[in-house]
Amino acid sequence: MDLKLIKDPAFLKHYSVEQLESFAKEIREFLIQTLSKTGGHLGPNLGVVELTLALHKEFNSPKDKFIWDVGHQSYIHKILTGRTNQFHTLKQYKGLSGFPKRMESEHDHWETGHSSTSLSAAMGMAIARDLRGENHYVVPVIGDGALTGGMALEALNHIGHEKKNLTVILNDNEMSIAPNVGALHNILGRLRSANKYHWFKDELESFMKKIPAFGGKLAQTAEYLKDGMKSFIVSGMFFEELGFTYYGPVDGHNFESLIENIRYAKKTEGPVIVHVITKKGKGYHPAEQDKVGTWHGVGPYKIESGESLKKKGKGPAWSQVISDALIKMARINNKVVAITPAMTVGSKLENFKKEFPDRLYDVGIAEQHATTLSGGLATQGMKPFLSIYSTFLQRGYDQVVHDVCRQNLHVVFGIDRAGLVGADGETHQGVFDISFMRHIPNMVIMMPKDENEGQHMVYTAIEYSDGPIAIRYPRGNAKGMEVDQEFKQFPIGSWEVLKEGDDGVILTFGTTIDMALEASEHMEKSGISIRVINARFIKPLDEKMLKDIMTEDIPVLTIEEHVLQGGFGSAVLEFAEDHHFLRDLTIKRMGIQDQFIEHGSVNKLWEEIGLTTNEVVNSLKELIPNKLGLEQG
Repeated sequence: MDLKLIKDPAFLKHYSVEQLESFAKEIREFLIQTLSKTGGHLGPNLGVVELTLALHKEFNSPKDKFIWDVGHQSYIHKILTGRTNQFHTLKQYKGLSGFPKRMESEHDHWETGHSSTSLSAAMGMAIARDLRGENHYVVPVIGDGALTGGMALEALNHIGHEKKNLTVILNDNEMSIAPNVGALHNILGRLRSANKYHWFKDELESFMKKIPAFGGKLAQTAEYLKDGMKSFIVSGMFFEELGFTYYGPVDGHNFESLIENIRYAKKTEGPVIVHVITKKGKGYHPAEQDKVGTWHGVGPYKIESGESLKKKGKGPAWSQVISDALIKMARINNKVVAITPAMTVGSKLENFKKEFPDRLYDVGIAEQHATTLSGGLATQGMKPFLSIYSTFLQRGYDQVVHDVCRQNLHVVFGIDRAGLVGADGETHQGVFDISFMRHIPNMVIMMPKDENEGQHMVYTAIEYSDGPIAIRYPRGNAKGMEVDQEFKQFPIGSWEVLKEGDDGVILTFGTTIDMALEASEHMEKSGISIRVINARFIKPLDEKMLKDIMTEDIPVLTIEEHVLQGGFGSAVLEFAEDHHFLRDLTIKRMGIQDQFIEHGSVNKLWEEIGLTTNEVVNSLKELIPNKLGLEQG
C-alpha cells in the first residue's frame, strides 16, 4: 500500500488480521527507512505499530479522541491520519512535529512533549463530553514510565472516584527513555507475569453460561468467585482497587488479542485499563537490543548496522563535561550525591552510577519528588546535585520555591539543555529557567562559556554553602579544549572581561559569547572598540563591574539565549533603574521575544529570532551611530 495515499484511518475497518499484519510490516519498513535519514523517536514508534493500528481499527478518530502521553510514539498515528507526505521534514525547521500538534490535524486533540499529562487531559475531555451530552470514547495512551509521574497518579485517583467512561491504554514496554524504576514498576512486573487471569476469567464465564439460571444468588456468587480468583492470581490488583476495570496483560503485537480486549473495554461502563505489553524497537534488531535508551531518540543512522551518521562535535557533550566534574568532586567529597528524574542516560550519569552506585538516585519521572528529595538530603549536610533538563525543572517549580529556596538549602541544580535544544521543539526548549528562578530569594545562577569554566563551576557550586545554586549548560558539544587539572573556585557574582573596548559593552554568557566576540571584531574594522564581558553569574550580577561600566556612560548590549521577559537583560535594566543610571544610559537587549520557539536546527532558530553575529553588529550600529558617523566621515 502506498502510505502517502492515506487520508484517514477509516480503511482499517475492513482489514482482516492477516492484512493488518502485512500492513504493520510496511509501516515498520517505512519508519526504519525514513528515520534513518531524518532521525527521530524510532524505538517508541516501532513498539506501538500493532497497538496504533488496532486502536484506529476499533475506534473512530477524530470523533473518538486519542491522547498520546509524551507523544513521541505518535508517528504511526500521523501516518494513518494523512501526514506521510511530510515525514521527510520530521522535526526539521517548519516541518512535521515529532509530537502531536493540534494545528497539524483534527486527529490531534492534545499537545504533548512532557510525560504524565494524558490522564488529566482525558478526564477533562470526558467531563466536557458528559456535560454536553455527547457520545464518544476518550482514549489516553500512557506508558509505564509516565505512570510513575505524580500527576498521572493524581489523575488515576480522580478518574477512579468519578467513574467516568474512559479507556486507558497502558503501553508497558518496561522503558521510558531509560529502564524504569520504582515500586509501581515492580507492580506492573507482577501483572506482566499474571497472564493466566484473563484466560481463567473467560473459561469461568463460559462455564457459568452452561448452568441453568437459578436467579440472582448464583450470579452474585459467580462474581464473588471471579473477584476472589482475580485477587488470588493477580497480586494486589492495583488498578481495580483504584476503581478501574482491568484487562490484561495483553500481547501488544498480537492483533487478535488487542482487538478482543479493546472490544471488551468498549463494552465496559466506567474507567477501564487495558494493560498492553509491547517491545520498544520491535522489528529492528539494534533497537530491540537496546537496554539503556540509546534508540529512544536518534539522529540519522545506517540501516544495516545501526551506526550513527550524526557528525560528532569537537569536544565532549556538555552533559558529559558536567558529569565528569561531578565524579571528580564525588571522589574528593563523600557527601556528594546525584539525583536524576529518569535521565541517567540523557545526563551522562552512567559512569557516576558505576563508580558510586549508592550515591546515584534515579527517582523515575518525578521531578517534584526529585527536587524535594534533594532538599531533604541538604538538611542532613549532604551535597545533592540534581541533574535535570531545563524544560523538566519547570515541573518542580513549587518545590524549588517552597522546599529549597525558602529554606535556603544547599541544593546544586545542574540545569541541562539550557537554551534552544532544536528538533524537539517548543515543549523542550530550555528558555524560561532564568526568568522563573532569578526572582526567587537565595538562588544563585551561573553559566559557563566552555568546559574548563564548566568544571570550575561544578566545584564552585559544591563548595558553596550559603544556599541553592544552579549551573546552566546547553545541549550539544563543548569546544574540545584542554582543561585545568586542578579545580578553582569562582567568587560568587564575578564576571570577566574577554575583550577590552571603550565605545560600547556587550554583556553575555554561555552559548552567545562567540557571536559577541565575532561582532566586536567586526566593529573593530570600522574603528569601533567594543568590550565583551563574560557575565557568567546571572544572579547575582557583578555589581561593581556593572556600576563601573554604567559610570562610563557608554552603550550596553545584553545578549541571551533565553526569553527577554524576566531574563538577564531585565536584571541589568533593573540594576540601572535601582542605581539611577537609566536617564543617561542606553541599554538594548537581545534574546527571545514573547513567543514559543518551534522545532528546527539551533542555527535556523537563531536566525529566526535574530540571534546572529550580523544582528549583533546591527544592534551595535544602532547604539553608536554618532561614533560610526565620525569614523566614516
